[in-house]
Amino acid sequence: MATSPANASSADRREVAEAALEFLISEAVEWVHRSTALQQAAAAKALGDTPVQAQVPSPATPGPGSPPAGENDREGAYYKLENMGYRVGVSIVERITRDRPRFADNLDVVKFICKDFWVAIFKKQIDNLKTNHRGVYVLTDNNFRWFLRMSTEGGAAETSRQAFPYLAFPCGLIRGALANLGVASVVIAEVTNIPQCTFQIKIAKS
Repeated sequence: MATSPANASSADRREVAEAALEFLISEAVEWVHRSTALQQAAAAKALGDTPVQAQVPSPATPGPGSPPAGENDREGAYYKLENMGYRVGVSIVERITRDRPRFADNLDVVKFICKDFWVAIFKKQIDNLKTNHRGVYVLTDNNFRWFLRMSTEGGAAETSRQAFPYLAFPCGLIRGALANLGVASVVIAEVTNIPQCTFQIKIAKS
């Protein structure tokens, strides 16, 4: 029996369960934090500073949560995760804009990030977009998918601390996507009431 072109295309398409990506990101965050702490502890030991055991975080409990680490560990891990997200963002936007006409301006690009790009990754659009029309854009996702299974008994400060490691990768995603579209930017994120999350994009002046 012959296979129609439509069916052949469907059969050739490879799909991965959405949960697999969430588990991958969770494990990546844990691994990057542990490896960064070990590297910095080893460097400190080589310089004759604090013993390694004093700086290596204890194994984190399963599920979302920031691994216990010093400030330098956190910053180093954030940098690595953000750069991982940047590379992925560059690749994804390359694929989904292949047949798309050029964007009119930076606002048009950011709207694309809020709609097509966010849907391609998180299966939903950004819930709210605000701008001061001077190169600053604030994107709000009221139900950020990677936070839906995260919970904390602490207040706003504890919530922000636990969510912090999981914001680096999506910030990189946005920055990488914008860079591939010719827009240099700085992206930071904030969370005070999970699963809501806010991303602020500051576009560099040309």
